[in-house]
Amino acid sequence: MSDFILQAPEGANKKKRIVGRGSSSGRGTTAGKGNKGQQSRSGGKTYVGFEGGQMPLYRRIARRGFSNAPFKKNVFSLNVAVLESNYSDGETVSKETLIAKGLLNEGNAIVKILGNGELSKKLTVNVDKLSASAKEKIEKAGGTIIAESSEKK
Repeated sequence: MSDFILQAPEGANKKKRIVGRGSSSGRGTTAGKGNKGQQSRSGGKTYVGFEGGQMPLYRRIARRGFSNAPFKKNVFSLNVAVLESNYSDGETVSKETLIAKGLLNEGNAIVKILGNGELSKKLTVNVDKLSASAKEKIEKAGGTIIAESSEKK
């Protein structure tokens, strides 16, 4: 029965160091916090960006001017070569089919097809935007382009 007595290895369980319990404890008086100053006080913490009382950088720099962030348009570009490898002959390329095939993550993005690569399949393309070279390659392969009525410019 004595073979199964399990013990933690030597030095695995250390006693918690108790500070601030008198000078005889070895960690009395300042309790390991040094002498005086902000760090020795209770509640003497600083915040992110604190520069020791100096006016912090984020408050020194003026925040003014125009930001285009609210008007940003999320455009997802896709090459003709990707259509060639992911679509079979006669299929329709649209946001729904792109999401179904795992090529597009968000449905509110503007989809634009670019002309890098070759296309040999006859596809029906129904997306927001097309480059001139992509349009030419799709029509050359015998495909058709459906212009969306709510095209975002």
